[in-house]
Amino acid sequence: MQALCRDCLTEITPARRCPNCGSPRVLQHAELFDLAIAHMDCDAFYASVEKRDNPDLRDKPVIIGGGKRGVVSTACYIARVKGVHSAMPMFQALKLCPEAVVVRPRMSVYVETSKLIKAMMMDLTPAIEPLSLDEAFLDLRGTANLHGEAPAMQMARLVKKMETDLGLTGSVGLSHNKFLAKIASDLDKPRGFSIIGKDETNTFLHDKPVSLIWGVGKAFRATLERDGIRTFTDLLRWERTDLGARYGAMGDRLWHLARGMDYRRVSAHTPMKSISNETTFFEDTADLSTLDGHIWRLSEKVADRAKAKGVTGRVITLKLKKSDHQSLTRRVSLSDQTQIADRIYSTARSLLDSVIDQGPFRLIGVGISQLEEPHAPDSFGDLLDPEARQREKAERVSDDIRRKFGAEAILKGRSLR
Repeated sequence: MQALCRDCLTEITPARRCPNCGSPRVLQHAELFDLAIAHMDCDAFYASVEKRDNPDLRDKPVIIGGGKRGVVSTACYIARVKGVHSAMPMFQALKLCPEAVVVRPRMSVYVETSKLIKAMMMDLTPAIEPLSLDEAFLDLRGTANLHGEAPAMQMARLVKKMETDLGLTGSVGLSHNKFLAKIASDLDKPRGFSIIGKDETNTFLHDKPVSLIWGVGKAFRATLERDGIRTFTDLLRWERTDLGARYGAMGDRLWHLARGMDYRRVSAHTPMKSISNETTFFEDTADLSTLDGHIWRLSEKVADRAKAKGVTGRVITLKLKKSDHQSLTRRVSLSDQTQIADRIYSTARSLLDSVIDQGPFRLIGVGISQLEEPHAPDSFGDLLDPEARQREKAERVSDDIRRKFGAEAILKGRSLR
């Protein structure tokens, strides 16, 4: 058995408490220093950033989201104890936790904080596969010789540095493949560090629900249950060919994962496919002025994220949801790439004109896709809109001012609608 102390970061003899510092946060496992595929997930990331930046929120339940008919982006652990969780309708969350403080998300702050965390990861390995702003896979194979310590110690050092330097906590999963590392990181949140070794894989999985598998949502889980599949042991009773015939490519994936087999690489070059933002209204509306204001604000948010990530998009998408929850999606491909809010707005606004007669609407969203790194300045509407170039320049200047003096330093009139 191998062991390390997560507080003083020393390799120790297995014990209930560290003999050096007395900490109970001792990590021990037979394969502790042999495993090298890690998953790190920040604990309630958005809410933790808000509590760090506003100490008055530290001991209060915090929900990140907006509007009574919006949805929860994330919730702190105090709110989660009351049953609040991500993607829950805001009105339901506030029924469960009426004393919660609701904070609107500050995406630019979260993006910048995420970059600082990624820089810490890059000090360990270039093989990082981000899944979102607050979680990533790391392939630490071959790094022990470089850093003079095993991957487990490197990950313990990473999350301790996050706490010390950024005031944020994270949970780590360590295993021999991505599938199991991701499961492990959820086992002991917050501030957890869990390990699933090769030798214990089958024993660990056998009684677990198949809902642990990414892609097995509520609808597919119901289908599997109708076929008598509830646990990994149930999956083991099926032949690979039968699972493939029944569920297609997903069936083959189920056969492999039931045995803890996952051959996917940690890919540092997995491209981001899209950037989007949406809002749900307190009351259904077909008011053109109100919708126009929302499109502008959403376009600004999308543009801010695109600029922060250094990407541009060619396809602009407008998403609407009617009062009966029917979704309408309209998209158009531009002649060239953009990350300019003014251009995203004008394109989405024209898409709204084509469907406004189908309102009222309860939700509206704007997004860009077909992303790539910017390779030339936007050439928006040189012939049809000769003032577009000037507006782009003004937007770039506005961006600089907002970075220096805050997001509210400059507002467009249409954003107040």
